[in-house]
Parts: sequence; structure tokens; C-alpha cells
Amino acid sequence: MTPEDFERLQALVLGRTGQRLARDRMKLAQHRLAPVARREGFDDASALLAGLWDKPVASTAWSVIEALLDPETWFRRDRDGFAVFADQLLPALSAARPGGRVRLWSAGCSTGQEAWSMAMAAAEKGVEAEVLATDLNRVSLERVRAAAYSGFEIQRGLSARAMIRWFVRDEDRWVARQDLRDRVEVRRANLLEPAPDGDRFDVIFCRHVLGTMDAQRRALALDNLERALADDGCLFVGPDESLSSDTVAFRPVAGRPGLYVKSHGALRRAA
Repeated sequence: MTPEDFERLQALVLGRTGQRLARDRMKLAQHRLAPVARREGFDDASALLAGLWDKPVASTAWSVIEALLDPETWFRRDRDGFAVFADQLLPALSAARPGGRVRLWSAGCSTGQEAWSMAMAAAEKGVEAEVLATDLNRVSLERVRAAAYSGFEIQRGLSARAMIRWFVRDEDRWVARQDLRDRVEVRRANLLEPAPDGDRFDVIFCRHVLGTMDAQRRALALDNLERALADDGCLFVGPDESLSSDTVAFRPVAGRPGLYVKSHGALRRAA
């Protein structure tokens, strides 16, 4: 892969997803694209990119982009913030909703551990919840729909009790039980576009996604998230992510890293 190829690759990923591909990831990009090249019938990543630049094909372009997106996630990630969600927000929002039913969105769900964690938390608190899991990566979404995880993945964030309650062992995998699978809807969606079907959610998790976007597209994603969030809802980002310089639509909750609510200005605009 030449530096020129990588620059074009950076522009492709940025334009479609808003994600910045750092210059020091060129070798990693070449490594991740090797399987895509073989699957598409090319000798190597350089040949794959040359073919893509010569005759752009949408499906190939998305296969390239998806291979470069970071899939890192685990169950009940950022445990302190997740405890606030499960122990405080879920009961309070349920009490304030007709029929006690809340709507939850895992935006940028990767391989699904976050969405399953949200569904498990709601069930364990006796809260009726609809959970939507979305991501751009079709390969990751296949993993969510399969709801099957390795021994390492299932133990990363889950207690033995939760594993046994919500998953069943199938040879070397742990597969979600049907009563958990029924609680989560899976869709492909881009944060640079309005929320699916104009949905409004009581809680949105968009963690470890916005921080790697460029400023202009991050602002667009935040605007879409603000419009999708109920006026008294909550947005979770990563505890080390700050939105203070990116948007006036959200304000942080004091003492709760990564937790945001709509600003007064956003509420006035909605009114």
C-alpha cells in the first residue's frame, strides 16, 4: 500500500463514516485489508485498492471501510456509567413513561455486547424495554444477530451468574437465550444520517465512537442524536470523551463522566 493509497483510503473512510484514520495505522490497514482482498479475488491489499480506485463498486468500498472500523467492545463496558444507567436511570425513566416502557438505543453497537447488556439490565430491573442495536459494519451486525460469543468474550464483563442466566453453552461458544434475543432489534444505520424511522429514545449509548470523528461530522452526528433523544432522556458517551467543544445541544451531568442531557437551548428550540 502506497502513501497515496492510504490518503485516498483516509478520505473514503472520513467521507462515509466521519471516522479519522490516523496516519500511523497504515500497516494495520494493510493487514486488515488482506482478507478482504482475498475474498474479492485480488492478490493483496494494494491490488484491491487499485481495483477500487479504477472501478469504484459500492459493496467493495463498504467492505474496505468495515474492515478498518474498530470493533472493540465488551459486556457492561465502563462499569460505573453502566451502573448509573441500570440502577438509577432505568427505574426513573420507566416510572415516568406510560406503561413503564422505555426505548433504548445502542448506536455504534459493534458486535453487540453493549446492546445485550442494556437488555439484560432492563430485564433484571423488571423494566419493559425496546432495545435497538445499530452499526455500520455488516460483519459486526452478523455477529449481533448470531448472538454467539467465545469463552473470552462472554467472560469479559459478565459474571458467572449472568452468563448462565442469559446464555447457553454450545460447544466452544456461548449463545444468547431466546428471551434475551427477543428484546433487541438489529439494524444497519449511519450516525451521519437521521435516526432510523425518526425514532425517539429515552437513553442512547454512543460510546467510544464520536471521539474518532472529525469535528464537522461529529457535530452532524450529535445533531442527529439530539433529535433522536427524548427531551428528558440521557446520552452516554465514553467517560473520557467530552462534548463541551462540539455542541451546544447537550450539557454534562456533574459528577457523572460520559453522561449528558439536553441543554436548555436545545429544549427551547424543540418547543
